Amino acid sequence: MTSADMAQKQSAQTQSACSGVLGLISYFRRHVPFSVGLGIFWLAAMVLVACFADALRPYGITAMDLTNRLASPGNAKHWLGTDELGRDVLSRLIQSIRVSLVIAFGATILSAVFGTALGFAAAKFRGAVEHLVLVLADFQAALPFLIMSLAVLAFFGSSMVLLVCLMGFYGWERYARIARGLAISASAQGYAAAVVQLGATPARVYLRHILPNVASTLIVSMTLTFPEIILMESGLSFLGLGVQPPETSLGNMVGFGREYLTRAPWIMLAPALVIMLTTLSISLVGDWLRDKLDPTVR
Repeated sequence: MTSADMAQKQSAQTQSACSGVLGLISYFRRHVPFSVGLGIFWLAAMVLVACFADALRPYGITAMDLTNRLASPGNAKHWLGTDELGRDVLSRLIQSIRVSLVIAFGATILSAVFGTALGFAAAKFRGAVEHLVLVLADFQAALPFLIMSLAVLAFFGSSMVLLVCLMGFYGWERYARIARGLAISASAQGYAAAVVQLGATPARVYLRHILPNVASTLIVSMTLTFPEIILMESGLSFLGLGVQPPETSLGNMVGFGREYLTRAPWIMLAPALVIMLTTLSISLVGDWLRDKLDPTVR
């Protein structure tokens, strides 16, 4: 292949890629509202920051520059300024995004799996099992979760695994109620009965046939629970019982920055702005997904 042919091939590939990007942008303009598009863009940026945090951080999260303590944003060495110990706010913010998103993703998935499993168990066995699940769901809904979390973390100490597991029990009763109601409704329809008549096991019926039909509603519930878990983790870290130093999270940064609000407000405002924009974006995308996936609101 000659150099001219290679150049022509590369040019064709570039044009194809550009047309694909333009087509994707055009699709988003036609089918996605502007505010939702901004929310999707922000969430994608946060995920990329969390995935490539080690490469994006200009400094270590514990590296101190004592000659630039409380430096304001716009500093040549520290774009978002420094904190009271001379640590780079941008570096700590990038790491905080990773930690907070890992906790929120892990807790949301754990809550969804646990609640959905209990909801399916209640729909399958009914009777005493269903009554027990509903009683536990009512108890969980009436429990002041923040106070319980403070008591557990104060007694057992704070660790990443314990924090994710604890946050994973937040909101599971919503999934249990939704999964139970939808599973009972799906079981009464013809396709589930037909699969049972063909000899399918209960696990196959629920996982291969019922779960895909109720997944859209559960996904919408996850998008509504996710920002609540972020705010819960931020509140616990703000109170000093969440993520512990030297590790950092968004709530942790807000908690330490409140003491310097008048002298160095950027320490607290940067993570607080990320929390606000992230939760707002998830709420916007969640509402849009509900309208797209939930047939009852179409």
